[in-house]
Amino acid sequence: MKTLGLIGFGQFGRLAATSLKPHFDVLAADAAPDAAAQARDLGVDFGSVEQAAAREIVMVAVPVRAMHAVFEQIAPHLTPGALVIDVGSVKMLPSQWMTETLPAHVDIVATHPLFGPQSARNGLAGLRLVVCPIRGDRFEKVAAFGRSLGLTVTVTSPEEHDKEMAYVQALTHLIGRSLVNLDIPDEQLKTPSYQHLLELCSLVGGDTFELFTAIQTQNPYAAEIAEAFVTEARGLLDQVKSERT
Repeated sequence: MKTLGLIGFGQFGRLAATSLKPHFDVLAADAAPDAAAQARDLGVDFGSVEQAAAREIVMVAVPVRAMHAVFEQIAPHLTPGALVIDVGSVKMLPSQWMTETLPAHVDIVATHPLFGPQSARNGLAGLRLVVCPIRGDRFEKVAAFGRSLGLTVTVTSPEEHDKEMAYVQALTHLIGRSLVNLDIPDEQLKTPSYQHLLELCSLVGGDTFELFTAIQTQNPYAAEIAEAFVTEARGLLDQVKSERT
């Protein structure tokens, strides 16, 4: 089995460890006080960031805002021929940081699993994985492995990913988190459309605010879409108000 260092053992890191441990010798690394115990409970090894970085495959599963520092930390410890993968929710910034920071003797693939513990609670089959080639040709192996897990894999560029995610993810999470904050009730007279809103709340309600912030601020295309949505909603309400007078 190939060795895999998993840096970051939060919600997604633990999901990744559970999914990957049948296929790789996984060693997790995280500064959280309870991370070692959680790794033991999941049946994977635990060690330092430097130990994780020395493995054949290195997966960085920390929040996007922390990635640049992690890339700088692991760079001296990466072995020639290693494969470095990130799983961030945006792709342009992490791809730029990896290209600029990581040594030329490693391959780089940027990925975005479009799922988390909530959406993957019934398994990975049919869920979507985005793969962005950055350096080297092993993105094809990453894509093939994703498909072997039952994932639907799309290969694209970081730019195209972020453009689409401004709608697919940033706008969806803006609407969903707004509804979560409104605490919309599960009404007896709900319609199918309202049920979809409740399901959206269920999906995004468990995500961290850190993730929401990253989606909204670190995708260069997100702010324009969010402002357009807010402007349109305000315009519709103003139009309704004018009809009343």
